[in-house]
Amino acid sequence: MRLREGVLLAVLCLTLGRAVAQPVPAMSASAVQAAASAVEADPLLPGTEKIKTLRFKDDDEKKKKKPDDDDLNWWTDLLGNLSAGLRVAMWLVGAGLLVWVLLRLRDWLKAQPGSAGLAALPPTHVGTLDIRPESLPDDIGAAARVLWLRGEQRAALSLLYRGALSRLVHTHGVPIRAASTERECLTLAAQRLAPASQAFLVQLVTGWQGVAYARRALPPEALEALCQGFDAQLPAIAAGSTA
Repeated sequence: MRLREGVLLAVLCLTLGRAVAQPVPAMSASAVQAAASAVEADPLLPGTEKIKTLRFKDDDEKKKKKPDDDDLNWWTDLLGNLSAGLRVAMWLVGAGLLVWVLLRLRDWLKAQPGSAGLAALPPTHVGTLDIRPESLPDDIGAAARVLWLRGEQRAALSLLYRGALSRLVHTHGVPIRAASTERECLTLAAQRLAPASQAFLVQLVTGWQGVAYARRALPPEALEALCQGFDAQLPAIAAGSTA
């Protein structure tokens, strides 16, 4: 821009000089503007040039950013983080208190005189075997003997084993569950049965496993002993109870 301004100034000076030296009429403003435009459009003259320079920021621009704003943002972020942490801590404390209350309530209910009614109900099936008393005949031993005489040895042993589990659960209070295995049933029953009854139960379970899993026939005398001694060793009414 400086070069162009200098050229325009030189043109104006020459024009004014001629006007003073020669008695010619004064040039109008439009004529001067036209002359300046002609000079500017001259291709022989250099055009404008833009130059970028580096300079330090003014101190006033630095002052625009107030330190108070940074402090305020810092405190806001801190309070936000603390608020999130406190919410998590409150949830954890609340969950812990709820678990503690439930445990104390369970212990209190167990300690009440009528808490026996809160015990888990006995299972209706152990595995696939129905052990409900109403699903079994009154004389389990005699019914098993009939099945055996018809050649249905597996059905006979299944009836005896079902009957034994039903008597253990409903008469002797053995805590057998739906998923209990034969070995678990024997272990649980040992705590409630007399030695003779436990020995009879071991013989019955062993015979049932041999017929059901190993496909091994039980000797007739062993099956007869199980049918005959069933009610004696595993009675439907517990000792000391009245019908």
